[in-house]
Parts: sequence; structure tokens; C-alpha cells
Amino acid sequence: MADVLPSAELAVARSRSQSPAARRAHGLLPKLGLAVYLLALMLPIYWLVSMSLRSNEDIMSTLAFWPHHPSLQKYYYILNDSTWVHAFGVSLTYVALNTVISVTAALPAAYAFNRFHFIGDKYLFFWLLSNLMAPAAVYAMPFFNFYYAIGLFDTVWAVALAHCLFNVPVAVWILEGFVAGVPREIDEMAAIDGYSFPRFFIRIFLPLIANGVGVTAFFCFMFSWVEQLLATTLTATDALPFAAVMSRSYSVSGMDWSLLAAAGVLTMIPGAIVIWFVRNHIAKGFALGRV
Repeated sequence: MADVLPSAELAVARSRSQSPAARRAHGLLPKLGLAVYLLALMLPIYWLVSMSLRSNEDIMSTLAFWPHHPSLQKYYYILNDSTWVHAFGVSLTYVALNTVISVTAALPAAYAFNRFHFIGDKYLFFWLLSNLMAPAAVYAMPFFNFYYAIGLFDTVWAVALAHCLFNVPVAVWILEGFVAGVPREIDEMAAIDGYSFPRFFIRIFLPLIANGVGVTAFFCFMFSWVEQLLATTLTATDALPFAAVMSRSYSVSGMDWSLLAAAGVLTMIPGAIVIWFVRNHIAKGFALGRV
């Protein structure tokens, strides 16, 4: 009976039997596919930046892959207009509030769901996730009625608390997976050493799930930053978000495409900064957590 080579040895034998041209072509295809994917990914961003540097007449007249007469006029206009600057600050404020509230509320909840068993724990966990099954439009009118009645309408707190309805369940679900990765023996050893629960949770447990906290904060920030329906429904003038100002950027001559493109470029900057600061946590979190 002939000896059967292992699959690894067969692969090596086949690769040696190929010609140099075939091996080069085989190695080139993945690189070509990656290049095409990156090009398709970056093309909309490049086009947005290009539009922000062109005039409306240039945008509407010809199809150009780069601006012939680039100008930063629209960026200067946005950064020197009080309405745009105020809206940008409002958006950053309620996004930061929502991220802090969501992560702070989800941390003890995720720990409780993983470490303790109580009557209805699985049903409560499912109920939290079931809030994500309905679109934001379902909750817009109830939130509007309630916040208007208690005086929270047109404030950053209205938007920040409304976004918690979606971010807290996701935060609990993500963090529960990271909590499950920490051995229970660490909790018991800390109790034997005389640690109180708050001290143990802050000084020992939180550093062990720092990657999960980074991933959770990233998702909470991004959802709250890009969500527009609740943000525009629950605000009017004082807490008008940046996206709402963008949607109202009309003039007597029609849509100001260059201005909208410049505003769109500015909206990507906070997300890029957040990704830069939590990039290591995100990479480890995607590898270790349930994301």
C-alpha cells in the first residue's frame, strides 16, 4: 500500500511543481483584491474631501477626480459661524454624556448577569436586548411627550438619556462577554485579602477588562454620534445637533453641496480621534470579546 503524504506535504509538493510565473500570479491575486477593496473603501471619503474643496459651480458642471481650484472657504465659514460651532459642541457634549452613562451603567449590570444567578435573570437579559429590535422612530414620540412634560426637551440630557435605550443593552451584552473571561477565583482571592467590592471592582477588575471597556465606549460613541432621528426630534434650537444643522443647509440658490461636504468631513474627525486613542483596546477586544 502506497504511503499517503500529509496534506501539508502535498501542498508543499504542489507549490514546488508550479512555475515561477504561476507562483507570482498566485501571490498577486490576494494583494490585488486587497487593493481593490481599500480603493472602494476610501473612494467615498476622498470624493467627500474633494467636494469640500470645490465650488458648487464646479461640482455641478463637470465630473472631476480632483479639485482644479481647491479652496478652504467652506471650512472657514463653518468654523466662524456660531450656529455650526454651537451645534458641533452640543453633539460632542451629548455623545460624551451618553458614552459615560452607558458604560457606567453597563459595568455593574454585566458583572451581575455573569457572576450571580437570580430569578428571571435570563428573561431580564433578553428584555434588555429586545429594546434593539424596534427602530428609533418607535420611541421618538414617547420620548418627546415625556421630556417635554418634565422640561428636558431641547437639552443635551434629553438626547443623551434617549440614546441610553439603545447603547446600554449593547454595552451590557459586550461587557458580559469580557466579564465571563475573568476567572471567578480572582473575586474570591480579593475577598480573602480584605478588599471591599468597590475597591476590588475599580482597582483589580476594571484593569482586567479594559479592552472590553474600550470596545464598548467605541460602539456607544459611534452610535450616539451618527444617530439623527432622536437627536433632531428631541431638540429645537438650544441643543440642535450638528447633523440637524447639516440637513437645514439650504439657500435661495438651492443645496450648498460644498458646504455639506465640508461639514461631512468635520463629522468624521471626532470618530477618527476616538479610534486612534482606543485602537489597541479595539484590536484586542475584537479578538477576545464577543464582538
